[in-house]
Amino acid sequence: MVDSISPALARRIALAAQGFGRSTPNAPGLRQVRGVVERLGLLQIDSVNVFERSHYLPAFSRVGAYDRALLDRLAHGRRGRLLEYWAHEAAFIPRELWPHFEFRREEYRQRGSEWGGWLVENRSLADWLRRELEANGPMPASAIEHDANERRGPWWGWSDVKRTLEWMFRVGEVVCVERRRFERVYALPEQALPPELLGEPPAEADAVRELVGRAASALGIATEADLADYWRMKRPPVRAAIRDLEDAGELLPVEVPTWTTGSRRTPAWVHRDARRPRRLDAAALLSPFDPVVWFRPRTERLFDFHYRIEIYTPEADRKFGYYSLPVLVDDDLVGRVDLKSDRKQRVLRVQSAWSEAGAPAETAARLVPVLRRAASWQGLDDIEVVGRGDLAPALRAELAAS
Repeated sequence: MVDSISPALARRIALAAQGFGRSTPNAPGLRQVRGVVERLGLLQIDSVNVFERSHYLPAFSRVGAYDRALLDRLAHGRRGRLLEYWAHEAAFIPRELWPHFEFRREEYRQRGSEWGGWLVENRSLADWLRRELEANGPMPASAIEHDANERRGPWWGWSDVKRTLEWMFRVGEVVCVERRRFERVYALPEQALPPELLGEPPAEADAVRELVGRAASALGIATEADLADYWRMKRPPVRAAIRDLEDAGELLPVEVPTWTTGSRRTPAWVHRDARRPRRLDAAALLSPFDPVVWFRPRTERLFDFHYRIEIYTPEADRKFGYYSLPVLVDDDLVGRVDLKSDRKQRVLRVQSAWSEAGAPAETAARLVPVLRRAASWQGLDDIEVVGRGDLAPALRAELAAS
């Protein structure tokens, strides 16, 4: 008989699997930051830094004001534990997962071959870039392009070099070992990865099964669509992996009464190690690219929370703000705030603040300590509520009183 899970318990299972509801240390160290990465399996990267770049936020949401240099230490250089690849979107992943994405690199190779492809048409440039990296070690595209112009003449424009390196990155001819001022630094795989990661990769079915198992552990409770989205995989191989993991007892079939497709309940699975807390105590800001909210259908199914990032929406048409972050209180998403780190004036600006229908009366009181931690983490001295929204007056009053 399939176990029935209430919507409230489903939320708590999902949030507990993501690392919420645990006590936060006063001074988070490398062990706590590494634990967040290992729990989630990946950190999505985004360039927008109006408040803070996305990949730094999940650890802050879960363990508090940590030293961002700790994550840089994990993510960068030959001794780092992470590597960037197209795992969800661009994301940091544990380096040991590099072989498991060979099926995706092969997809990119086939795509390039079938469509003509930039690499096929620019093989001589790709071969020259490989020789440059072999001779000089890891380099960003800008340095290679500058070197080409000075020593070789203007063979190719920067866009040609960059585009070729990006395709080489997708198919695995180069890897990204770090970012400098957010620019990728490329290296040959043998320059950055240990030999055991450069041997024969696992078969696609085995790789997908491993990735689905990791996604299930990170999500706690999930549908097939949720598990496929976590690593942006195609549904048929994910479906086969779910069957294998269910047969092995790693995934347990469940149903949530409100999770429906048309008139039918949507099949779901709980990871065998998922906690089922009776209550969950949490208060956090979430990145727009946090795994709790990045798959919008899951966000709506779990929290009845309709969320869209409005970075690309014209200012006059924005409803909630340019960089609006969901607000988590206990086991629910209860609002959103549009934040800006004004580093010149050393002020965290709350440009708008909104509450959801049914948000608890103490939402502002629960949020203010989070905003104070965020300001301190950003090296800012003050918080100013400057914007609109039905939560803004309560936030302003709470800040004045605390």
